[in-house]
Amino acid sequence: MDTGFSPAEQQFRAECREWLAAHVPKERRPMHAADAIGFDKAWQRQLFDAGWAGINWPGAYGGRGLSLVEQVIWLEEYARADAPWIGANFVGINHGGPTLILNASEDQKAFHLPRILKGEAIWCQGFSEPGAGSDLAGIRSRGRVEGDELVVNGSKIWTSFAHVADWQELVIRTEEGSERHRGLSWVICDMHAPGISIRPIAKMSGQVEFAQVFYDDVRIPLANVVGGLGNGWKVAMSTLGFERGTGFIADQVKQAREVEELLERARASGAIRDDRIAGELARMRAEVAALRAMTYRNISEVVRTGQPGAEASVIRLFSAELGQRLERMALLLEGEAILDFRYGDDSLVTDYLRGFAATIAGGTAQIQRDIIGERLLGLPKSR
Repeated sequence: MDTGFSPAEQQFRAECREWLAAHVPKERRPMHAADAIGFDKAWQRQLFDAGWAGINWPGAYGGRGLSLVEQVIWLEEYARADAPWIGANFVGINHGGPTLILNASEDQKAFHLPRILKGEAIWCQGFSEPGAGSDLAGIRSRGRVEGDELVVNGSKIWTSFAHVADWQELVIRTEEGSERHRGLSWVICDMHAPGISIRPIAKMSGQVEFAQVFYDDVRIPLANVVGGLGNGWKVAMSTLGFERGTGFIADQVKQAREVEELLERARASGAIRDDRIAGELARMRAEVAALRAMTYRNISEVVRTGQPGAEASVIRLFSAELGQRLERMALLLEGEAILDFRYGDDSLVTDYLRGFAATIAGGTAQIQRDIIGERLLGLPKSR
């Protein structure tokens, strides 16, 4: 494992920091996806035009072709600069695009990857279903082969940005009678295709980013299957590996900053004299450092093997639970002033409410523990 940075990588970090300092937008990103879509697309296009989109994506598809380590450096500096969350571009940039790079045909890459990097196409994820939230192997939505098309029927839920998306990474069951991991296919679905209907879902934070998606005889060309029919489980695991690994580096940098801010607030208010508060802050500061070390180790392994592994679940779980404890501490230190909160504000309370999703989205905490136990510790399967 190599966790050091070369002089060239340190120079690259300085270039990232300088550009971000001069170009990070001053205005805040709107809270709701429908309101923020213009902001998200414009910021992504600015990143692309300046050469900061797709740091480690192949140059042939609009990226810079740099190393994964340089991608990590960019993500760290992006978070330190308090640059805007990429919002509706999240799925395409952080795991849809990387999944295509690993598994898609040349035609699929050439068409979709430049559009993702330019912010021209928004992607969403069609994995979870009613009754099969974190159990991807339990999905029931089906695609029947008819000629050179799949005819899809079923439903997906908790689909982030579905109501503003152009394309979807969709996992469906394409082999009649198949069960669990067998017979699944990962396909590119046009979200404007006839037969698709979308029902937005408001979160308890007041934001509208989720939706339920219904498919009624939706026709998808077989040319949109990624990795071949019946290979959807393997392709989906690479998708989730990206989502659970490098996709959360920015969150980790934010958590490190939040710990230091909470320490300053505790010192200023005198709350640091409470042994329980001081102990918890010290613990979280140590855990932030441990999380960064784990992430660097995982990135080093990805550089060696070329693909994320089950270790990403450790990072995903640890980061989510740490974030929730940081948000609870922020509310505790706020004291009675928190009672002035108004529903829908972009505030500490909104962050706290939003944080409940952290141990659900991308695979629940229970699913992450199953993966860690079975694939890393060699324990018997839980079901």
